[in-house]
Amino acid sequence: MGTRRRFTDAVDATIDSAIQAVEARTSGEIRFAIETALDIGELWAGVTPRERAVAVFSQLRVWDTELRNGVLIYVLAADRDVEIVADRGATTRISPIEWESACRLIEEHFRAGRFGEGAVAGVESVGKLLEREFPARPDDRDELPNQPTLL
Repeated sequence: MGTRRRFTDAVDATIDSAIQAVEARTSGEIRFAIETALDIGELWAGVTPRERAVAVFSQLRVWDTELRNGVLIYVLAADRDVEIVADRGATTRISPIEWESACRLIEEHFRAGRFGEGAVAGVESVGKLLEREFPARPDDRDELPNQPTLL
């Protein structure tokens, strides 16, 4: 319930628009997923937010892009954690420190209660990294949905 109050339909639409705008400048693909909390089985198994993000990356098929440059921005609301998981094409060109910096930017906004602004800032930060390494190509097509996913 709290997650839906923070990520309203209007916030989701803003995230969707930000992803569309970023993807117009890069051949990279971005997915944004929000999960309220891990389920009890995952908690008992000791699943970390990073491990869950990797599972969601696979579940949402973010790896299914031509240039292997899909990126997932994963928000685990209960832990106030943001993880970025990038496909192998992007991880070979963009350092873990740069991904981590984008995560911290989002988390900083979220701590201040700016969920829409934080999500957009994160999308734009990831977009700049992708644009630098994977500029838009004339034959680009939108390979993944832009709408945020609430898990």
